[in-house]
Amino acid sequence: MSAVAGEPGRVQLSVEGAVARLTFDRPQARNAMTWRMYDDLAEGCRIIDGNSAIRIAVLRGAGGKSFVAGTDIEQFRRFTAGRDGVAYEEKIDGYIAALEALRVPTVAVVEGWAVGGGLAIANACDVRIAAAGARFGVPIARTLGNCLSPSNLRRLCDTLGVSWVKRMVLMAEMPTAEELLPLGYLSAVVPAAELDARLEDICQRLQAHAPVTMRVTREMLRRLATNPHADANDLIESCYGSEDFREGVEAFFTKNPPQWQGQ
Repeated sequence: MSAVAGEPGRVQLSVEGAVARLTFDRPQARNAMTWRMYDDLAEGCRIIDGNSAIRIAVLRGAGGKSFVAGTDIEQFRRFTAGRDGVAYEEKIDGYIAALEALRVPTVAVVEGWAVGGGLAIANACDVRIAAAGARFGVPIARTLGNCLSPSNLRRLCDTLGVSWVKRMVLMAEMPTAEELLPLGYLSAVVPAAELDARLEDICQRLQAHAPVTMRVTREMLRRLATNPHADANDLIESCYGSEDFREGVEAFFTKNPPQWQGQ
């Protein structure tokens, strides 16, 4: 059921074949995240990880006018001391880390605004596509006067670069999708009417690729983000020891398309 005015919203999970869709469903508030929505996101990630038939997760805002416009500011009115901010940032880090650690590739579809927590969510995804004119930012120096956690700053710097992060935070700039496209931050920027077709193309491409290769690579990159000397022998072993690797080698010699099983 969609959220209505006054309700804290939901993150809806639906599964169609190999594609799971997580929809931020609070359009009357530009899909601003409440704690219930963050909990829904975590539960959706848990369900996706437990369903071996799922190959891709797509994240998108309801209503077509916003991806996620940050965390609902009403929740900050309950803060009474700086330690509340520490607890908040630790909690958000946990949700973002769970999204990063999903075993399947993630695709963020951004229409309208991806701001604050919404930028963090989109940034944690593997592939980002946007409707023309979509805007991205974290203008907290101009609005709330809060800050980001070191983990989320690192994540943004890894994908956008330090200079753009400084512009977004210190100057409160809200670049458009068109401005970010040359950075490689977005895989595609298309007119809103073409967004669904581009998403379908990306999903089909990902479904055709080896799930084990993608899972292992994503986990390696996640480890390397915090430790450039991270050990990954377990991941290498799981990949080369997989049925999919044997299938890929055999398919190469028989000149048949490999039939990936994700095992």
